[in-house]
Amino acid sequence: MVAGFCAVALLSSVLASGLAYVLVRRAILQRTQDAVLAEVRETVARTVPPELPPDAGHAVAADLERALTKQDGRTRAYAVALPLDREVPLPHEVGPQLHVPVGREFARRAARGMVFQRVVHDGRPYLLVGTHVTGYRTTVEEPQRTTPPIVFVSVSLQREEADLRSFTRAVAIADVMALAAAFVLALLATRSVLLPVRQLGTAARALGDGRLETRLRVRGRDELADLARTFNGTAEALERTVTELRAMEAASRRFVADVSHELRTPLTAMIAVTDVLAEEGGASPAGGTAARLVVAEVRRLGVLVENLIEISRFDSGAAALVPDDLVVAEAVTATLAARGWSGQVPVRGPDDLVARLDPRRFDVIIANLAGNALRHGAPPVRLDFRPASRRDRPGFELTITDRGPGIPDDMLALVFDRFVKAEAARTRSEGSGLGLSIARENARLHGGTLEAANAAEGGAVFTLWLPLDRR
Repeated sequence: MVAGFCAVALLSSVLASGLAYVLVRRAILQRTQDAVLAEVRETVARTVPPELPPDAGHAVAADLERALTKQDGRTRAYAVALPLDREVPLPHEVGPQLHVPVGREFARRAARGMVFQRVVHDGRPYLLVGTHVTGYRTTVEEPQRTTPPIVFVSVSLQREEADLRSFTRAVAIADVMALAAAFVLALLATRSVLLPVRQLGTAARALGDGRLETRLRVRGRDELADLARTFNGTAEALERTVTELRAMEAASRRFVADVSHELRTPLTAMIAVTDVLAEEGGASPAGGTAARLVVAEVRRLGVLVENLIEISRFDSGAAALVPDDLVVAEAVTATLAARGWSGQVPVRGPDDLVARLDPRRFDVIIANLAGNALRHGAPPVRLDFRPASRRDRPGFELTITDRGPGIPDDMLALVFDRFVKAEAARTRSEGSGLGLSIARENARLHGGTLEAANAAEGGAVFTLWLPLDRR
């Protein structure tokens, strides 16, 4: 808007200045031209007597040259009066005397009457005037004097040119001032539009940042005011919806947490009882199988409840770290050995790498990643770790790879979501769909990251990065 406003103002100013320049130039040159022609006529009429004596042409020419030649600081005029006979020659000395070359055609036209033209010679402007002397009488006995002398006058136009240059500078300065004024006026004129737009942009960013109470002050009845009202209505509806969703989410999390805590006590008793049933049911093959099945399912239910309780701690912000200095190689080896995976998952990495970690939560991360690779991947499953800095922060990177089918492309973005399973088509699988979610939450709690990808040679790759120390 400002650019368009300034462009229109500049175009208008330039057009007006151009027209003014043309008119002023024409007026200045016309005034000078009229003054010079009138002066030449008056001087010729005053200098040439009515009765010209015989052989007085040269004297008259000299008088005309003296009368028409002047140099007063304002302008320079040089005159040459040539007494001619029957032809109109152009002597070579006319150009040097006038400081302006005179063409033969101009001289012939001057022999027939007064003529003039503006010429530029050596970079300087001149007004060239030519006329023949009339107004005197001759006798019949002297017909050779019937051809009058020709007068040439050159007048410098440098002062007029200087005046036009001054006028041009003044016009240019006026154009610049007009453009500056137009710019200021454009800013003032567009302020009423730009300010509400900026306020709307600020409010939209605040709304996007989660400040749902953001509202705009409505002023006026124009389109911007209608836009502000629409924004306020949308923000109000969004705040209401998000508040309801947050309340529902909080209620569901509370429900899961309460149910999980309520299930923990009876499950503990059930696990103890089922262990006893499994031991006593060994005499009967059918009873032993049933007891073992009950034990397995009860234990699986217990793991699910423990995972739900852990998730509820993350949701409520109650999860906390209990950090300690760990030798990464020893901690990883202990986790695999506790679950009987030492022979299935070879470990490679420096033995002296020490990090400040929560032992229990680091054990959960490694157990979930290794168990996921063993259950859903294919051997060989490998665990590698090495020091790695990110954003100038020292840390270490741990990767677990397998040679299984990998993660489907449509599951890569969802693999860490809750209750998401790779075998989505199955009605039942061994995992609960919470292990990877818990692993990622524990990584974030340490200030690290957990990422999933597919290896180029096949299989899934899980990459864990954790800082070496807590900040």
